[in-house]
Amino acid sequence: MAKSGKRRAPLWARLSAIFGCVLMVVAGGAIVAQQVLVSRYAGAIETQNLLGAPAANAAKASDIKGPLNILLVGIDPRSDEQTPLSDSIIVAHIPKDMKQAYLFSVPRDLVVDIPPFEKTGFKGGRSKINAAMGYGSAVGNGKHDVVQGFELLAKTVGQLTGIPKFDAGAIINFNGFKAIVEAMGGVTMTIDQNVKSEHLQPNGKPRPRLSRCADNSCAHPYYGPQAEYKKGTYHLQAWQALDYVRQRYGLPRGDYDRQRHQQQFIKAMAKQALGKDVVTNPAKLDKVLKAAGKALIFDGGGHDVVDWAFSMKNIRSDDMTLIKLPGSSIIDNGRYRGEELDATAKDFFASVRQDTVQDFVFRNPEYINNNAA
Repeated sequence: MAKSGKRRAPLWARLSAIFGCVLMVVAGGAIVAQQVLVSRYAGAIETQNLLGAPAANAAKASDIKGPLNILLVGIDPRSDEQTPLSDSIIVAHIPKDMKQAYLFSVPRDLVVDIPPFEKTGFKGGRSKINAAMGYGSAVGNGKHDVVQGFELLAKTVGQLTGIPKFDAGAIINFNGFKAIVEAMGGVTMTIDQNVKSEHLQPNGKPRPRLSRCADNSCAHPYYGPQAEYKKGTYHLQAWQALDYVRQRYGLPRGDYDRQRHQQQFIKAMAKQALGKDVVTNPAKLDKVLKAAGKALIFDGGGHDVVDWAFSMKNIRSDDMTLIKLPGSSIIDNGRYRGEELDATAKDFFASVRQDTVQDFVFRNPEYINNNAA
């Protein structure tokens, strides 16, 4: 960090991670090179109307003012003939001063009321929240559209939290995450508990599947050696990092542990993307930005990704507070039915709507994910 009174070393491009380094922040440096890089990056991003509302007639970054709420959804790659599921759901809350970000994960198995959706004829019902994208995605002839599905998921998360509308949204493909980490040369992160992989072998190749589980009827269809991740700080290859944050089986807190690991991953990516090894290496930075662009479908509510980047240029990885929502499993006659949140979550959601999250976490420090450094 620059000493007081001296100009901070210029960063002609910085990649900030709100759910995995997908919104670029640009500040200082050589303006010509900066403009070229921004243009290339912005052009690589697919922009869609994710939130179901017409784009606003907004023209400049100064129009983006806090408080802001951004919905970020991670999906596994699927064809348009497969029903999409939202494997990770994260809300980023940016307070009015635009100097900090609070990120909280919504458990994918959280049982909620999913509202009706006219576009698909879905009548509404109670189900796990990760099904909302699927209920909203059908476009006929056996085809599915994740963009349309995002709209119903946004309505569902909005109904859960009481957030009347999201200011921006993004879909991030997990294969795109892998490409970002590969472009950075891996990621250094702290593993806080021993984890065995359900999906991959120690060499990174998929574990074989039992033949009797070909119809996906088995809860645990894999067999053979498992990749292992032990407590400590390691520099992980891309496949290792992504495999680690996917795991939930065998963990004491299941999906809550996985949410924490995903948040740790986000913060680790942010820290590394803003490090000198990336921002002062034009070739590596260019690869990272292009990989991030390909990983993302973005709706900026009428603003493009460059406007958003400039508006949040003061938010760094250390300015991210990661929130853990308390909850527990629903067990009915010995069968797992999903997750439910603690009653205090309603008070947290109210603090998001009222932009008083800082006060809430001061009074309720157990909501801060202290293991996400």
